Amino acid sequence: MNATDRTPADLLRSALAADPARPLVTFYDDATGERVELSVATFANWVAKTANLLQDGLSAEPGDRVALLLPAHWQTAVWLLACSSVGVVADVGGDAGRADFVVAGPGAFDAGLACGGERYALSLAPLGRRFVPAPPEGYADYAVDVPSHGDRFAAYAPVDPQAAALIVAGREFSGAEIVERASAEAPAVGLTGPGARVLSALPYDTWEGLSAGLYAPLATGGSVVLCRHLEMLEEEAVAKRIESERVTATAR
Repeated sequence: MNATDRTPADLLRSALAADPARPLVTFYDDATGERVELSVATFANWVAKTANLLQDGLSAEPGDRVALLLPAHWQTAVWLLACSSVGVVADVGGDAGRADFVVAGPGAFDAGLACGGERYALSLAPLGRRFVPAPPEGYADYAVDVPSHGDRFAAYAPVDPQAAALIVAGREFSGAEIVERASAEAPAVGLTGPGARVLSALPYDTWEGLSAGLYAPLATGGSVVLCRHLEMLEEEAVAKRIESERVTATAR
């Protein structure tokens, strides 16, 4: 984190400049056996493509609201940073009827139809695979559309760090608040500086889950092992993961 970082997108740019090759998000889904590791550079590439999809594909503008009807997942983390890059508000688990756009995963497609704007569906299948044979009715397939967008992103309008950037559990945060709180609270989850690595099994529907599972590692030069369905593992298997992934702290 640099002193000039005022938004989560700023944190990602600083991380990319400092060490693009280091791991940032390692994702496990213990219901499917999936493991995906994204370096800072790979994660930033996904964020750039998704931000370009938002800005050019959806014509999203600062202040627009995107309802993210998604679980804790590496693609959810991508969307959160893409929203920050464009300046739109990421409303985690928000009311689709009040949103300008919806991004939904399995189990939330019906709820997402309340949005009168454009909607994207994520399969959340291993490796981010597309829907076969087609996405749910009323949705475009994120996996089909995102690859065609550019690897570099430049916002058409400056992002105001003091403007609303995130809504979670009914609480609104500005970009500056996200950066400040994530940095201040990082030591409480064991993220004490570069190289720290937290295993998080917390859902993304609370600030605590978002902080431990994304923002605090990003703010401190650390990384996260983000685990979905960790409850399916025996404690011995969890301990082996902690050892093999060189985890230094846990949030469960």
